[in-house]
Amino acid sequence: MRTLLISGPGGAGRTTVAAATAFAAAREGARTLLLGTDPGDTLGPVLGDADLPGLTVRRIDADAGLRADLAALQERAGGALDLLGASRLEPGETGSLPGAEELAVLRALRDAAASEDAWDLLVVDLPATPRALALLALPEELRRVLRRLLPPERQAARALRPVLGRLAGVPMPAEWIYETAARLDLQLAAVEALLADRGTAVRLVAEPGPAGADALRTAALGVALRGLRLDAVVANRVLPEGEAAGWLAGPVAQQRKTLDEWREEHTVRTVAHL
Repeated sequence: MRTLLISGPGGAGRTTVAAATAFAAAREGARTLLLGTDPGDTLGPVLGDADLPGLTVRRIDADAGLRADLAALQERAGGALDLLGASRLEPGETGSLPGAEELAVLRALRDAAASEDAWDLLVVDLPATPRALALLALPEELRRVLRRLLPPERQAARALRPVLGRLAGVPMPAEWIYETAARLDLQLAAVEALLADRGTAVRLVAEPGPAGADALRTAALGVALRGLRLDAVVANRVLPEGEAAGWLAGPVAQQRKTLDEWREEHTVRTVAHL
């Protein structure tokens, strides 16, 4: 499975490019999954009523995932909650929590990689570049924190936990903590494997011009520092050369200069200004 992670500065048109990329691939016969990470349904208006065989569109709903996890937790701990006299939370009582959106995106990537559905292409409409880069760095950061809290080399002490607790006189981590950490580590490792796969690449969308050039420079550096492969740069809203006269002469010349500079370093695909 190939994976295209599409991002770019805010307002550059990355959602439109992601939808068009997935639509074109499906039209050519590739079984394509398009993931939308925006909290609002931005892909719906872009795709309209398009119903193309081979194209599956999913929007990641962080709040729905949180409510499902909370309901499952309350179900498992129902007996203990009743004994304590605790009142259960209704699904509508919980709002968005910090980090819930990022974790939902990571879970969706993991599920897509482990899905039994045989996708040829996974297209992910990521947030704007700064948030996208922070999101892509999250699996490695979380695994590092887990290893610091529960070092793998100390996992052998799990069997001796009751004895060590009595000898040391301090409470030892409960078994469920080890199990949860191990399960989370496996899930994060699956996301890391997807990001490191040779079939995974980043595609950056930017509008050629001074602001777009600065944003692309920063984004490309961030992609390189994360060890990801930059597949191509999509230059969006490119003015036609035939309009290089009158008041449009200046903008067309500026775009031409920026595109020439981008082509020296990247594979560039242009999208005409409509």
